[in-house]
Amino acid sequence: MVDQPGAGVYPEYWEADVVLRDGGTAHLRPISPEDADALQAFHAAQSETSIYMRFFSFKPRLSSKELHRFTEVDHKDRVAFVITIGGEIVGVGRYDRLDDPTEAEVAFNISDVQQGRGIGSILLEHLAAAARENGIRRFTAEVLPENRKMLRVFADAGYELARKFDDGVVSVEFNIDPTEKSLAVMESREHRAEARSVRDLLAPSSIAVVGASRRWGTVGHQLLEHILEGGFTGAVYAVNPEAFEVAGMKSFARITDVPGPVQLAIIAVPYEEVPNVVDECGAAGVKGLVVATAGYADDGERGLRRQRELVRQARSYGMRVIGPESLGIVNTNPEVSLNASMAPSLPQRGGLGLFSQSAAIGVSVYAAASRRGLGLSSFLSAGNRADISGNDVMQFWEDDPDTVAVGLYLESIGNPRKFSRLARRLSRSKPVIVAKSDVTGLRIPPGHVVRTTLAPVAALDAMMRQAGVIAVETIEQLMDVAQIVSSQPLPKGPALAVYSNSAAFGKVVADNAAPHGLVVDRIVTDVDLEAGMSAAREGLRRSLRENLADDSVHAVVAAMVPSRSLTMETIAGVLAECAAEAGKPVVAAFTGILDTSVQLDGLLAANGESGPSLPCYSSAGSAVAALAAVARYAKWLDRDQGMFVEPAGCDREGTREHIERLLSSVPGEQLVRLDDGEAAALLSRYGIPVVPSAVFESDDEAVAAAERLGWPVVLKTTDPALRHRLDLGGVRLDIEDADSLRRNIAQMRRALEPYGSSAIEVQAMVSVGQACTLRAIEDPLLGPVVSFGLAGDAVNLLDDWAHRVPPLSSTDLHDFIRAPRASLKLFGYEGLPAVDVAALEDLGARLVRLKDEHPGIALVEFNPVLAGTRGAKILAAEVWIGNAAQRTDSARRAMLS
Repeated sequence: MVDQPGAGVYPEYWEADVVLRDGGTAHLRPISPEDADALQAFHAAQSETSIYMRFFSFKPRLSSKELHRFTEVDHKDRVAFVITIGGEIVGVGRYDRLDDPTEAEVAFNISDVQQGRGIGSILLEHLAAAARENGIRRFTAEVLPENRKMLRVFADAGYELARKFDDGVVSVEFNIDPTEKSLAVMESREHRAEARSVRDLLAPSSIAVVGASRRWGTVGHQLLEHILEGGFTGAVYAVNPEAFEVAGMKSFARITDVPGPVQLAIIAVPYEEVPNVVDECGAAGVKGLVVATAGYADDGERGLRRQRELVRQARSYGMRVIGPESLGIVNTNPEVSLNASMAPSLPQRGGLGLFSQSAAIGVSVYAAASRRGLGLSSFLSAGNRADISGNDVMQFWEDDPDTVAVGLYLESIGNPRKFSRLARRLSRSKPVIVAKSDVTGLRIPPGHVVRTTLAPVAALDAMMRQAGVIAVETIEQLMDVAQIVSSQPLPKGPALAVYSNSAAFGKVVADNAAPHGLVVDRIVTDVDLEAGMSAAREGLRRSLRENLADDSVHAVVAAMVPSRSLTMETIAGVLAECAAEAGKPVVAAFTGILDTSVQLDGLLAANGESGPSLPCYSSAGSAVAALAAVARYAKWLDRDQGMFVEPAGCDREGTREHIERLLSSVPGEQLVRLDDGEAAALLSRYGIPVVPSAVFESDDEAVAAAERLGWPVVLKTTDPALRHRLDLGGVRLDIEDADSLRRNIAQMRRALEPYGSSAIEVQAMVSVGQACTLRAIEDPLLGPVVSFGLAGDAVNLLDDWAHRVPPLSSTDLHDFIRAPRASLKLFGYEGLPAVDVAALEDLGARLVRLKDEHPGIALVEFNPVLAGTRGAKILAAEVWIGNAAQRTDSARRAMLS
């Protein structure tokens, strides 16, 4: 929380850096009393028309009383946000609560010179999010009819507007709860803005290298040399205060001395000089920075402070940052031809987009792509990823016509919830391959706000599968898959034809395919590669055409050993030709003659630019694993993704009010467990019933409770370690009358004596079934995470859980319930009847929606859920609530800090 002297207290996350419509950045924060002079200057700079539109009259200056009212707010009943660029206010948005405490009036004022950049829309989003936190549900506004821009901001926000015209003013009213349409509008605006910001970095009209050196081998010298030799189509400037000439061109002492506009600055100066350079870039109107300089997150806490200040400083001028410690950027489009990287030459043009974090890994990623002859569309090394991230680049790649597949090497994921949303959308049109280090997990990148995680690492892996991401473990595996998806059509199924000129080798390849989920339809080993060059080539071509024409074959793996008649280049040419004709993927493994080195480069180049390309591997195992990963992606892509599930009878508004009432007495970050009655009441609002139970002290109380609940009944201890353990005396079933109940109570108390005293409860007996567990938590990074497993040893000893990140489609729910290995028991096992899986899916859907819509619910656990042949009954529910942490992907646009 931030406490403003002379004003109120507001959450720290209300401050945010934001990306504007044109890709620039700005800073949004609550207004403060210290803003009085800046607000007066902002007002004075506005045109008469803008002032009239805001105040319905012209006033050249704001009075002292107005300044006091506008800048001193309580951040609850009265909230105001300002957007600043370069420290100057360029937009103001505010709300004032009305007599109806659920309504507030909003007003906006945007700088004349900054209009058209989406500032009003961003202010509205953040005001609406703050208002909802303060219990406000509706906004009203009075707008002059001629103020069409402001009316358009409201109309385009995706809310359902009610308008009326009275006394020359248009009154607008709308509910500010997020709707499917308003969230889609926000997502679309975010996508356009972030894609534009990356596009401007990767395709600048002009570049200045600050720190361009005459000394061979230095970073500044190499970056400038590579830009020039790569044939960059825009203007290039060298900036070095100690040289008159660098690389045959005039050098400028400062970037402010450069005669033309500079869109992108490459910074390669010592870290102590970077702050001055950034200020000069901001003053010169530079739009983006690539910072190659080291000495930031790698230099401990001192370096982290420098890194945070670098980003803050750049964003204050509206500039985005790649780096620091970036290897650079590449764009092979001939209209750009940019090699602003440490790579010695511009890569071959192709359809693969690559992103990497650390510079060291970036070198490996780039080298692996070059070694295989993989053509690139673009490459971005984010270094410490202080600003531009993989999420930003995915936004760009989605619209980039030059990119057909993308690969990301991630050491950390700072905003997994947003990553999931973007990756799922991008994967529908382009394959997304992600390699993550073993320590990636949910680690926070250096210099970013630290949030702990509660979810298991398996939840992140499940999120990636759910999003259609092709997850791999190493850079080499990433390139294995990239070779296929960037050059071959996707397989329409898992069936393979295995080609080999060795029966034993073909059998080994076929045996390796099954564990990867591929089905070997046929093994072809009767092609004679020793029949002479022409005959061998034609025989191979004829056989391939025949088998690829068969609908039961979806792909071919050709595993070849050396031949005297046909070179590997010739075989590769025939394979590539037939694959292109058939429109089916073909991959080759040339074991025994090639490794992934110069020889393989030559083979790939021979079948690249001049003709059809062929994915080639030195290991048949690598070829099969890569093809299997692509086949799984193709299956995900081909599946009906279903609709996002919205079960009937869910009272979202009532639940919100219920939680707010419960939280009104919960201090700070404290979590509170609801008692059984309160938990059941809360869950019932989403159509989730819990079988009632009653804790008792005396036998008479137990009998009275049993009469109320209905015979037969069950006795259970409330001890969490024993309440499910029939074998240890913690549960007694099928008690039919009062006398039997009294006897069982006595016997149970004696049985539990060795474990210490604990309360006992009575509960109505339900039909037998399979015991399951459902759990949902609010994770600080992933947001809501739901888990499902079969209760008992499956989850307690074997950790046999399924995890998912909401929202879930009907297809996701189908897979969710079937994901645990033990789920086979739900469908009839060793003669037992199948359970009502549809009831489990409905219960899962309700829990998913409850958790997704209410972050104030910190944890929900149903254990056990008894799934029978008809229905699924919750026998015990645990619910914890707390003041909701700000989700990483919420209904307000903000850049990660």
